Amino acid sequence: MMTLSEYAKIWIFLLFYYFCVLKTTHPSSSSMIVLLIFYLLAPAGVLWLCRKVPFCKKIGPILILYGLGMVEGNLPWMPDGAEVMQKIVTAVTIPLAIPMLLFNFDFLKFSFRKSLLTLLCGVVSVAIAVVVGLFLFRTNLGYDGPKVGAMLAGLCTGGAPNLAALKLMLGAKEETYMLMRSYDIVVAFVYLFFLMSIGITLCRKFLPTKNVQTKEINTHYGPDPYRGFFCRKCLGEALKALALSIVIAGVSVGAGLLVNEAYLMIVAVLMLTSLGIAASFVPSVRSWEHGFDAGMYLVYIFSIVVASMADFSAFDFKDSVYLLLYLVFAIFVSLCVQALISKIVRIDADTMVISSVALITAPPMVPMVAAAMKNPNVMVIGLGVGVVGYAIGNYFGLLIYHLLSVICQ
Repeated sequence: MMTLSEYAKIWIFLLFYYFCVLKTTHPSSSSMIVLLIFYLLAPAGVLWLCRKVPFCKKIGPILILYGLGMVEGNLPWMPDGAEVMQKIVTAVTIPLAIPMLLFNFDFLKFSFRKSLLTLLCGVVSVAIAVVVGLFLFRTNLGYDGPKVGAMLAGLCTGGAPNLAALKLMLGAKEETYMLMRSYDIVVAFVYLFFLMSIGITLCRKFLPTKNVQTKEINTHYGPDPYRGFFCRKCLGEALKALALSIVIAGVSVGAGLLVNEAYLMIVAVLMLTSLGIAASFVPSVRSWEHGFDAGMYLVYIFSIVVASMADFSAFDFKDSVYLLLYLVFAIFVSLCVQALISKIVRIDADTMVISSVALITAPPMVPMVAAAMKNPNVMVIGLGVGVVGYAIGNYFGLLIYHLLSVICQ
């Protein structure tokens, strides 16, 4: 049976073969196959590296995969059509990973009060950042300032679907919408990279923290949680969890397709979370500890692929720098304001961070950041906040638009 180190050696060989041989001698279809294999095996190589090199272990696999993906995605010899394959991989991994990560969750420890409180803190923080930011940049944004602020409010509480919906409802310019959508990709990457590098540590120093080194978490975040993963028992648990997760993902996506396209993500994520939690009440399902490890591996794959989708060469910041600055200001100031409010109402650091991620980026990013924090217990709160953010994003954006229109008169 192959070990993790053997998989790492295969990954290193494929990396060399892809960049030095295959890319220059074979058509793009062969390159796509090897690129896909590279994405699938890269986490194994990084996990092996983290086990062997203390410095890499300190950084953590998520951050290394994130950085590796950003570098790999912006190399000049990416095969044609890689974007399609990247979208498929990201669309498959997270819907399968979310239920697998929830099967071991102890729902009895879930706090609805804390979830509601951190959601309110996040929404208020976004509102403050958007309103203050418009006062700073409205001269340079012109008459479209209130529309931009409203779209930004919807983007920072829901996501891209809310941004598109508000663009149509407010009659914003297509050019403005496309710039905001493109800039959001870049700034969101910077935001996530900041959190996973030093932001989480800073928040844990500033806000109350809870001891996350429980027995359950140590099981999955030990020195080598994948040692012996391919034994019959471990692999059997992982395959059972994967099979059940496929059924849950199919039901969830199917339910999403039955509603209006604008609500597809809300319904799908809500169903994934609800059915994953429901399955956790079945004792046999909850005992599949290695199903969690398999789900985490899917998160690792998602991390490198989603990071590789950031094409920094496609952006021209020259003529719309103030729109970019407004977006940067809103995201990072809302994070700071949310930390201050959380300090007052005594919300712990990990809950604050995961709720901010759910609102600013999207629920699919929640498992990745929870893994970086080594605290999967906050994942349900993050997913819950993210789903509500999708639901209220359009209403919140319209409210902010009317508020900004009155203020700017």
